[in-house]
Amino acid sequence: MSQQIHGLTSKEAEELLAKNGLNEVPEPKYNFWKEFASKLWNLSAWILEAALILEFILGKQIQALFVLGMLLFAAWNGASKKRQSRAVLDNISHKLTPTVAVERDGKWVKLDSKQLVVGDLINLKRGDILAADVQIVDGTMSFDESSITGESKAVKKQLSETAYAGTTVVEGHGLAVVTATGKNSRSGKTINLINNSAAPGHLQQLLTKIIYYLCLLDGVLTLIIVIASFFKGGDLANLLDMLPFLAMMFIASIPVAMPSTFALSNSFEATRLSQEGVLTADLTGIQDAANLNLLLLDKTGTITENKTAVSSWTNFSDLTDEQVLSLAAAAVDQRNSSIIDTAISEYLMQLHLTPAKADNFTPFTSDSGYSMAQVDQYNIKLGSFKQLSLIDPEANNLIKDIDFAAGRSVAVLINDHLAGVFILQDKVRSDSKQALAELKKRGIRPIMLTGDNQKTAAFVAKEVDLTGDVISIHDFNNQVDINNLAGIADVLPEDKLKMVKFFQEKGYIVGMTGDGVNDSPALKQAEVGIAVSNAADVAKKSSKMVLLDDGLSSIIKILDAGHRVYQRMTTWSLTKLARTAQLTMLLTFGYLLFDYIPMALNAMVIYTVMNNMVTMMIGTDRTHITYQPENWNMARLAKIAFSLASGWTLLGMIFIWYLNTHGWSHGEISTMVYVYLVLSAMLIVLITRTKKYFWQDYPSKLVGTVQVVDVILTFILALAGLAMDQISLTNLLLTIAIALIAAVIIDLFYQPIMKNR
Repeated sequence: MSQQIHGLTSKEAEELLAKNGLNEVPEPKYNFWKEFASKLWNLSAWILEAALILEFILGKQIQALFVLGMLLFAAWNGASKKRQSRAVLDNISHKLTPTVAVERDGKWVKLDSKQLVVGDLINLKRGDILAADVQIVDGTMSFDESSITGESKAVKKQLSETAYAGTTVVEGHGLAVVTATGKNSRSGKTINLINNSAAPGHLQQLLTKIIYYLCLLDGVLTLIIVIASFFKGGDLANLLDMLPFLAMMFIASIPVAMPSTFALSNSFEATRLSQEGVLTADLTGIQDAANLNLLLLDKTGTITENKTAVSSWTNFSDLTDEQVLSLAAAAVDQRNSSIIDTAISEYLMQLHLTPAKADNFTPFTSDSGYSMAQVDQYNIKLGSFKQLSLIDPEANNLIKDIDFAAGRSVAVLINDHLAGVFILQDKVRSDSKQALAELKKRGIRPIMLTGDNQKTAAFVAKEVDLTGDVISIHDFNNQVDINNLAGIADVLPEDKLKMVKFFQEKGYIVGMTGDGVNDSPALKQAEVGIAVSNAADVAKKSSKMVLLDDGLSSIIKILDAGHRVYQRMTTWSLTKLARTAQLTMLLTFGYLLFDYIPMALNAMVIYTVMNNMVTMMIGTDRTHITYQPENWNMARLAKIAFSLASGWTLLGMIFIWYLNTHGWSHGEISTMVYVYLVLSAMLIVLITRTKKYFWQDYPSKLVGTVQVVDVILTFILALAGLAMDQISLTNLLLTIAIALIAAVIIDLFYQPIMKNR
């Protein structure tokens, strides 16, 4: 029946496309004000709003306006960065639009699903995601309709039944005619492979814990101040006067810039990767790439070129070579050709042979292990020798002279008897050896996975300098020495999920490349699932990263992006922890030792705003690529940050003591402490962002510009006495000198620690 069904001509399709438009539904436009409002309704916003109300109740209208400005800025900035990230992901998602096998002008071609029109004849196979509503005209298939019905059980569809856009073929194959596209389809939306609502990555979850610890620290120090005020003879009125300061200590801990920093850094790297041939389907994949220490690699298309050629053919039947090869060609999938189908077809073309016309054809599935065709009285099966030798027990007695180590074997059975064997060879990519060496240099253990036999796999591993044992999946067990493992042969697609889980249970952060339908569970399970360029739609949907180019070089780019994000967020974390701890300790100890909080409330609000401006820009900072998998050690990170804060606090307390004992007024001291804290915050960023001394390296233009603007604004406010007591130029220069001396002393002491963190 399939031979009698035909699709549209190119002219007909063009006319329908011009009339009805592309097969897509424009996504709802981003609503900035709706997103802005949502930013005013979360935990961070609630703390700011509570502080705002408290400031008004206590009659601190100026401070309340600062808090209001901070609240509105956080909401505006968060909504703006969300819009920026949305634009980046939308742009990437268009590049992930599925392709569809369509018959046009009597020939099968691959088209972008957006080009589909009503009346198109399309081919469907397991793993395809429907991009339009269709009516089945040949074959029987089962579909996963959970995307539109919520029901996870597969639904079987017969001839003339309708399958809907957004559903996935989970079993079977066949032909279908497009009946509705775009907004007229049942799902009413374009198939989009990007996952915009990804769960938080490991890094973001850990950073959230940092905020918890900051609030805990503030709570303890606030309690100390409250208790101390009573011991110092304070009354309720005194405590009420201190409430605005205590509120601001909590406000200083709120990570106003954290969502923006994340969004900025991730979208920055996602855009950069898309320009380098890697599409990001889940932003957590970029973050987790920094921690990657084991990579499971498909041989074909990744280590070897995505092109296979027949190197030898051996005929075991009584028929001539021409007859057997012509019959074998009938079992080649012409609609959705694999690299093996293409190799055999090209081999026949070189011999000028015409494929026999199949009366019936069944494409390859991983369950059967072969494709099958019926030509007159001949039943032809085409698949791996290992699978087909199970059907013909005599096959192993015929292949003694074939060197299976020379390449991949593809057997032909005619009427369930071995008729011949192709040996196909994959050419190792020119960049594979160098890229694998780079992966090993970065502390990542690459392990090759292949369906080829052990000898062929070992041959390829040797060519690319993968040192260690290459074993069969049948010999793989808990006793295998992972540190001496180069590859695993005889791997079926369903084995890959077991491999990913096995290595994760051993404590590895696992990356994996894949392309097939059955690779999808493993790609989803891996911390960094990478779909290669020719992957099935469902494999791309399950992955966090999608390669546009063949080979391993693009994976190096993913690692670099992950390390850049990790380094920036490490700088953010150290900076946030150190600055907040310094501020709260300096004010707490200042109150305990000198009986007043040595910083004006207005200055504290301005200081908090300026800090958030700088830390937000860290997402664009220059970084230095590290060559070992990162290990987020919270205890070590907290120790470094607290040590930095302690150093700045100690030197700051000495400075305050000197000012208090040598005639400076409380107002002057308050302004000088403000300048000292702003300068120390800027210098902490410079210290934590590099493993060199801070004066030997420089930040990105955006970070540097914001820092310079903050410092200049601080100097103007201090010299002019705006929102704080005025100080002289001499006092300003003295504070600058103290801050710079403190930074040099601290960096000389901590540079070795930062270098080895």
